[in-house]
Parts: sequence; structure tokens; C-alpha cells
Amino acid sequence: MRAPLEPDMFDPVCPSTLSPIRFGDKWTGMVIRCLQDGPRRFSELRVPLPGVTARTLTRSLRALERDGLICRAGGHGYALTPLGRSMLEPMDAACAWAREHWDELIDAREAGVAGVGPR
Repeated sequence: MRAPLEPDMFDPVCPSTLSPIRFGDKWTGMVIRCLQDGPRRFSELRVPLPGVTARTLTRSLRALERDGLICRAGGHGYALTPLGRSMLEPMDAACAWAREHWDELIDAREAGVAGVGPR
């Protein structure tokens, strides 16, 4: 049996929310992370994602299913497909990049210069 998902799995200040690199919509990467250790039911996915509404999570799950990244796992909820599992490595690289550039990203956001480039 898998351990339950932790409610604080996604710290509001963690690099995953700071990173400018996105995989799908706001929730896609987090849903993929929730499914990396095996299938999860809808109600289990809501535990570490308290900021997502049921409607938004449903929409994200449908998009992930449409794109072939997740599938229904019978009575066990949702599971990553091999294609979805292949997303874990690039996501790890994006998280590592965000951790490496954490201070620069924070400084840019606090200075209000995010998105401003050379002219």
C-alpha cells in the first residue's frame, strides 16, 4: 500500500511555483508528481492541492488524459501512462534549474523586473 499524499507536499514558496518553466496548465506538473508513485483517486489528489477547485482539477485531469499522459486505473483512480512517466525526467531538470537559480528568480520577482529584457 502506498503512503498517503502529504497535505504540504507542495509548499507555496517551493521552486515548483517559482519556476517560469511550466508543463501544461498550473496544476499539470503537480498532478504528475502526485501520480509518480502509483495510481491515486480524485479525492487523494485534492489533499496536496487545496488551492484547486474540483472543477479545475477535473479539467486538468481530462486534459492530461486527452494528451495521453494519464489514464483511468480502474477503481484506483488515475495513473501515469508510459508517456506521462517520461515527463518526470524533464520535470526533475526544471526543478533543479529553479533550485539553482532560486535567489535570482526571487530577486527579479521582488524587483518587479520579471519579463523585462534588453531593448
